[in-house]
Amino acid sequence: MSGSGAGMTQIHPMRLVLASASPRRLELLGRLGIIPDAVVAADLDETPRRDELPAAYAARMAAEKAAAVAEPGSLTLAADTVVAAGRRILPKTEDEAEARATLSLLSGRRHRVLSALTLIDGDGKARHRLSTSIVAFKRLSEEELSAYLAGGEWRGKAGAYAIQGRAEALILSLSGSHSGVMGLPLYETRILLRAAGYRLD
Repeated sequence: MSGSGAGMTQIHPMRLVLASASPRRLELLGRLGIIPDAVVAADLDETPRRDELPAAYAARMAAEKAAAVAEPGSLTLAADTVVAAGRRILPKTEDEAEARATLSLLSGRRHRVLSALTLIDGDGKARHRLSTSIVAFKRLSEEELSAYLAGGEWRGKAGAYAIQGRAEALILSLSGSHSGVMGLPLYETRILLRAAGYRLD
């Protein structure tokens, strides 16, 4: 396909597989003008190993997700995002009590958000990147905490919040990558794709 002009969709010669079912990661890839050829979620045990540190855990999960769905001849992109308070890996909260405890821990303090990437090329070569961001919540009043919990955005979210939702108004500062905190650091993603020969505008 050839042509020029706004609104044209670029045709990429390489097949790209996104190893994630996250709608946020798909949306973020779209900001780079990319629609993956396939979206395949890896079915893995995501339990941290004993004494595993947050950065090592995020990197391992991204690498394992990519390896689980990699296809010969295709690029496979995987990501994993971890919210960490010190050396502690915070859970993807599944009930309100857990979300309340997690947000109470983060209230009024800084924490790290680690987004690891792995890209496996068609020859099986893996490339890795890690984005680290520092996020600080304001000190949350009981009213603010209860109101946020009532909205349900915490469900299934690492650290019990989604920065692209109502929690953004409760964040005092962010040092690092906004897209990384959302789940796919776009600067690092672009670097990996270009290094693998994937054409980008």
